[in-house]
Amino acid sequence: MTQTQPSRTRWLGLAALSLGVAMIIVDATIVNVAVPAVVKDLGLDSTEAEWVNTTYALVFAALLVTLGRVGDLVGRRITYVLGAAVFAVASMLAGVAPNGGLLIAARLLQGLGGAAILPATQSILNNSFRGRERALAFGLWGATIGGMAAIGPLLGGWLTTNLSWRWAFYVNLPIAAVAIAGTLLYVRETRDETARAGWDPIGFLLVTFGLSSFVFGLVEGRRYGWWSSLRPFSAFGWTWPLDSVSIIPVSIGAGVLAIAAFAWVELRRQRAGRFFLFDFDLWRYPAFRFGNLAGTIVSLGEFGLLFALPLFLQGVIGYSAFETGLTFLALALGAFASAGAAGVLTGRLGARRVVSLGMALEAGGILATSLLISTQVNGLALAVPLFVYGIGVGFATAQLTNIVLSDIPTERSGLASGTNATMRQLGSALGIAILGTVLFSGLADGTRDRLAGAAVLPPAAREAVVTVIDASAGQALPGLRADPRGAAVVPAIEDAFVSAARMAGLVAFAFVVLGLGLSFLIPAPTAQPRQVVRVPQQAQEQGA
Repeated sequence: MTQTQPSRTRWLGLAALSLGVAMIIVDATIVNVAVPAVVKDLGLDSTEAEWVNTTYALVFAALLVTLGRVGDLVGRRITYVLGAAVFAVASMLAGVAPNGGLLIAARLLQGLGGAAILPATQSILNNSFRGRERALAFGLWGATIGGMAAIGPLLGGWLTTNLSWRWAFYVNLPIAAVAIAGTLLYVRETRDETARAGWDPIGFLLVTFGLSSFVFGLVEGRRYGWWSSLRPFSAFGWTWPLDSVSIIPVSIGAGVLAIAAFAWVELRRQRAGRFFLFDFDLWRYPAFRFGNLAGTIVSLGEFGLLFALPLFLQGVIGYSAFETGLTFLALALGAFASAGAAGVLTGRLGARRVVSLGMALEAGGILATSLLISTQVNGLALAVPLFVYGIGVGFATAQLTNIVLSDIPTERSGLASGTNATMRQLGSALGIAILGTVLFSGLADGTRDRLAGAAVLPPAAREAVVTVIDASAGQALPGLRADPRGAAVVPAIEDAFVSAARMAGLVAFAFVVLGLGLSFLIPAPTAQPRQVVRVPQQAQEQGA
């Protein structure tokens, strides 16, 4: 798809690409609401239930860089189409899964498809639009991400309540079909015509293992213990052999070492003129460097509310899955409403200022929402700050991607897109780990302290209540509230939950403010990505 392609066709192509992005973003959040029903229907244990969510994020993050490079070489459109087809097949397998093992395998396959879709869409947009159209295109793309992340819980709650949890996966089939058809009709193929053919198996294994191991440690740290082992880890018939030391520090350390080894291997291959997966020269572009740093930091807190607030609303306020999703509709509306305005504002203020404005709105929305959290709050009271937060997400997400890719040569945009998406995904994983620790530690410690102060239970009974609340992420609270024997402990638990959720929100606010500060270091993007002129080795030698 080139700039000479008719404008109407390019926008129809954008719509088809946005459907694929919507599908993978929704699937990252829709399943959270459906997991309790999955556990009950398939009889999953706690470890299997955890892996239903974790597998998708692990594979998705680990393969973004590699599949971004594949798109550069074989073509971004075909990579996107194959990714959407794999995602559709995996969704069908997940929907018909008779047991937890097949469901987890299907989620792994979904992660593979999603990792092919996301960098391909960014690269195609980077090749297809210029000037004000580029800002508007990325605005619509960013609004899709922000809005779909908020709609996921709403859609998941409705489908699970009215149909079945299996429809949380079946819904992807018609979306994938339309996305594939629209892409084949309206998107032209692009690739890196100057890329050196080849394969880098060592680099692929190192980056895949490194990112998988690192993200696993971040996501599962609280479950298995950040240092001391809290519970045994088992996978595929193998059990972690150490009782005193958790698998988590070993996993994170191994991931860091593998990523460092990957960097060393890639630099050597690049200097030797051999095929490589990761182009470290991209970090020489200031917009790419500072944009990625700001985006990663913001990702630590950007979707923190999507993690903490649903648990609070269902545990303390007593909302159903559908009512919880409905609360986030204001965020989705804000993200969609910002799409058109983002392009106009970018033309007037510049992309960097729109990014800073978006991050400021996100910070304000998160802060206001956090301060409103109480045992009496409801969805209507949260609508305004969530709407403001959604507008900020729409501004910042879209135009930050626009900035990151603005100076990158179009033929290298697959690598750049994969790197950008990977860093945002890693930032989100780290943010969930940090916010989860803040929320659950605050809930457990706060419940223990308040029950001890109230002196309504003997010590052994207090610890039993704390264990139940901690293990259920606070979702045992409605059951205690309904049981007359638990009435005496409910106020203490609710008060602890309010404090913990508010603290998690304030930590998310602090991350976004830090990202806002970094955004001021981003230079204004150039109007046209620079092209790389590659001089053949023979010519270099003659010139020397």
